[in-house]
Amino acid sequence: MSKALSFDLRDRVIAAIEGGMSCRQAAARFGISPASAIRWRSRLCTHGDVRPGPLGGDRRSGRIERHADVILGLVERKSDITLAELRAALREQGLATSPSSLWRFFVRRRITLKKVGARGRTEPPRRPEPQAGMVRQPARPRSQTTRLHR
Repeated sequence: MSKALSFDLRDRVIAAIEGGMSCRQAAARFGISPASAIRWRSRLCTHGDVRPGPLGGDRRSGRIERHADVILGLVERKSDITLAELRAALREQGLATSPSSLWRFFVRRRITLKKVGARGRTEPPRRPEPQAGMVRQPARPRSQTTRLHR
């Protein structure tokens, strides 16, 4: 992950720009990209300082978190609702979202659903025990030579 450049470097670049250099000249002098110098100058004009903003993190979960009561209400009404059904119900109410954002919403709340199909697939398989004396032969015979993998 990227790391913000130092405050000292930012201050020196801004001082050079305020001293009469263009943003591109100051960027070349201090070995940074012209876009960074332009962004820092713009940040100084809008915010009054050149401190970096927060890096990384989740910036979009707030959109779906605002509708947590609606989502949890839909799940409470129909406990085995799928993500696709939930997404369709939310779309009817004017909230466009993706299945992955709904998935992360439930992961944050540690809500999981394990659906059991008609054949009970969540259970271990029930295979009949082999009868005594029966040995299953391979489908095709293997050669007797040993192969070495290098």
